[in-house]
Amino acid sequence: MSTMRVIQVATKGGPLELATRPLPEPGRGEVRVKVQACGVCHSDSIAKNGLFPNVPYPIVPGHEIAGVVDAVGEGVIGWAVGARVGVGWFGGHCGRCEPCRRGDLVDCRNLRIPGVNYDGGYAEAMLAPADALALIPEELSAVDAAPLLCAGVTTYNALRESGARPGDLVAILGIGGLGHLGVQFAAKMGFRTVAIARGIEKEALAKELGAHVYLDSLRQDVAAELQALGGAKTILATVTSGKAMSAVIPGLAVRGKLVVVGVGMDPIEVSTGDLIGGSRSVVGHASGASIDSQDTLAFSALSGVRPTIETMPLERAAEAYDKMMRNEARFRMVLTTGA
Repeated sequence: MSTMRVIQVATKGGPLELATRPLPEPGRGEVRVKVQACGVCHSDSIAKNGLFPNVPYPIVPGHEIAGVVDAVGEGVIGWAVGARVGVGWFGGHCGRCEPCRRGDLVDCRNLRIPGVNYDGGYAEAMLAPADALALIPEELSAVDAAPLLCAGVTTYNALRESGARPGDLVAILGIGGLGHLGVQFAAKMGFRTVAIARGIEKEALAKELGAHVYLDSLRQDVAAELQALGGAKTILATVTSGKAMSAVIPGLAVRGKLVVVGVGMDPIEVSTGDLIGGSRSVVGHASGASIDSQDTLAFSALSGVRPTIETMPLERAAEAYDKMMRNEARFRMVLTTGA
């Protein structure tokens, strides 16, 4: 095909609209990905509403991209036409800044992000730097792989870098788009997994996902319950409420760690005594580089971790986005191209 369909945002705050564009050719160091599926993420609002400076309008959103390489640019080594690949939030690094030179690629000061500072995956095809690619195992479908390239790598990588060991008590705060994957990963990694959410009606889902213990924050003192279990080595905070995160900090074990991956607008408040008395800490965690995404996909294929998804065709992107923003998705919306 010489043209492709895309869903674009023409101006800051504008609608998601269907458009036709010429099929792009990959430049040096790039590949063209024939998109099969693209997850819809709350962070897509960055492109839609111009929440980061210098968003290049018109922009095609989408950073949970699964597809097949169908063209390879000059200088690309290790990737060939036909490879099943994914592209996540990490969309390329500069290699020059200090974080890059120290190996912290996801903290690149010039980080490239598909759907934010270059065109993403709400399209039939997109261009990506070769260093942004993650190999998708044959055991994973494109629609399952797509959310794992954002929500998946965020929770998987945070847990494996948390310092918790198999058998340790690990709590997942929130059972939503991030949390429903966090619970699965924690259980499959061998942690004694506690799921924390609002309402007793979520207990069955938590247990189905692999939680050993469920705590209802509406009727239980979560911090006290965690301490009664011995204290949490790690609490993975996937919710968007700083108040909810603050409430669980006293439930950490000695040298326990609250790992924050959910983005909230209200601050986290913590008693200095809770930190100093048990040598506890509160840290943020970015998603991961492309190799971390590849590790996430491989672990998911091996262990059976899968996102709970609802699919819609590309042309219904606006509907899928609105449903996600209303918090009605259970738990990830995924666009499909029919490819």
